[in-house]
Amino acid sequence: MRTARSTQMRCIATAVLIAILLSGCQSVGTDGLVASDAPPEISGPAASAISGDLVSRLAEQIGPGKATVALKADNSPFGQALEAALKGWGYAVVTDQKADDRQKVVPLAYVIVPFEGQVLARLSTSNVELGRAYTVTASGATPASALSLLKRG
Repeated sequence: MRTARSTQMRCIATAVLIAILLSGCQSVGTDGLVASDAPPEISGPAASAISGDLVSRLAEQIGPGKATVALKADNSPFGQALEAALKGWGYAVVTDQKADDRQKVVPLAYVIVPFEGQVLARLSTSNVELGRAYTVTASGATPASALSLLKRG
């Protein structure tokens, strides 16, 4: 049986692990962000739950619907769910990397990494990175760690 202290230590260890793994060796695109990547085996309901949670947290950082988001075109369940979640929060989404010159464009990248029965998810812009671990089931996903937030100057 787990004690409250061991559960707390596991959460802290998971958060540290998220930070280490998600800041690790990823290929970097020309805009300085990691290349977007998500495994195709994540179910649609899980992808929707994860993207909905992360986009709501992103909106807290950059303001809901305040920008056009440049997102790499992706047919994975997560890529499609992320685009839908962004639009649901009022963001214009461009996938061809072209936008109206008068609009503020925020390049957005994501990484989903399976790890020890969970997935680690990260959204990155040039100014903010959000990361969290999720427990994934066939019917969805639930947060398994605290939100990790990194703001750049």
